This record gives sequence, structure tokens and C-alpha cells, in this order.
Amino acid sequence: MSDTDSFIDEVNDEVRRDRFYFMLKRYGWIAVLAIVLIVGGAAWNEYQKAQARNKAEALGDAMFAALTLQETEGRAAALSAIEADTPRASAVLGFLAAAEQVEAGDKAGAVETLNAIAVNGDIPAIYREMAQLKSVTLQGTDTPANERRLALEALAQPGNTLRLLAEEQLALIEIEENNPQGAIDRYQAILLDAEVTADLQQRALQVIVALGGEPDMGTAAPLAGSDGTSQADAQNN
Repeated sequence: MSDTDSFIDEVNDEVRRDRFYFMLKRYGWIAVLAIVLIVGGAAWNEYQKAQARNKAEALGDAMFAALTLQETEGRAAALSAIEADTPRASAVLGFLAAAEQVEAGDKAGAVETLNAIAVNGDIPAIYREMAQLKSVTLQGTDTPANERRLALEALAQPGNTLRLLAEEQLALIEIEENNPQGAIDRYQAILLDAEVTADLQQRALQVIVALGGEPDMGTAAPLAGSDGTSQADAQNN
């Protein structure tokens, strides 16, 4: 019986081997193809990463070269001439170019550069909002208050990242139009906002006191770094 069992086991092993080789011949190409695809995909991914890294390094080198130029006008022109391959990089270049244009005394050029960022739908929203706020702030009284107010009110809508800074600029327009109470009301709303920062809180406190108002902090305590409360007490005393 042992010889018979051994023979049967050998036959079964042979059958299994034959079946394995048959399956390997029939479907082995699928495994080979999967391996090729995995290796090829990994290689392509590494190539893409290398390309992105090279582009980023080239952009950084171009920006550094532009910023090392001696003349402000030259820096602004060099930055404007750099071609960015992503919307985010385009926004950063625009902000740098606008800063150089302002330093060179070309405020109109800086406003145009910032406005181009603000209306570019491919650029992330936060960069567009920053560009619009910087543009309105830079224009100052050269642009009618009503036009600036419309732009700022759009930025001050709930959910916008820069809404409190836009509210601050709207308060400054109230002062510009000789409406101190309107400015106080806007600054007071900023003080009571849960998202107010320490610096903005301090500026709001100072301006309210300067305009003759009495800051109302409600149940909120002054944020770290804000000394506006002590200044307000000093003014009231």
C-alpha cells in the first residue's frame, strides 16, 4: 500500500506541475505585463518629479537673478518677463513685480499687475483676494471712494479670508468721508469678531479711541500683544 500511495502522490505532483506550467504559459504574460506596468509607472513618476523639481529650480534661479539686479526698474522688468508654468507661481511673480514697481514709483503699473492677478480665475482664490486688496489699498484716493468701497465690500463678505482687513479699509474710507461714527461702528464690529488678530485688534482699539469713541470688548479679552485697552484707559482718564 505504501508503494501505491507513493506512486499516487508522485502522479498528483506531476499533474500539479503540468497544470502550473500550463497556466504559466497561458497567463504568464499577464504577470509580466503587470510587472512592466508597475516598473514603468514608477519610472514615469520619478521622471515627472524630476521635471517638476528642475522647473522649480529654474524658476527660483530666474527670480533670484532678477532680484539681484541693481536698478529697481530692471528688477520689475525682469520679474515681469519670467514665464511661470503654474498659476501659483504666476501670482508670486506678480506680487514681487508689483512690489518692485511701487518702489520704482510706478504705482499705475503695480495696480495693473495686481489687477491682472485678481481677475485670473486659474489662480487660487486667496491670491486673487490678496491682489485685489493690495490694489485697492495702493490706489488710495486716486480712485473714487465709491469704486473702492464696492471692491472692498466684495472682499468683506462672510467666508473670505481677508474680510476683516477689507472691513478695516472700509472704516478708513468712512474717516476719509468725514464719517467718524461710521468708522467707529466698523472698528467696533472688528473688535467683537471671533477671528480678529492681535495686531488688527490693537489698531481698532487705537483708532476708536483717537476718534473719541469708547471701545467695547464685550466678553472678549484683549489678545496677546494688544495694548489698546491700556491706551484707551489712558485716554479716558
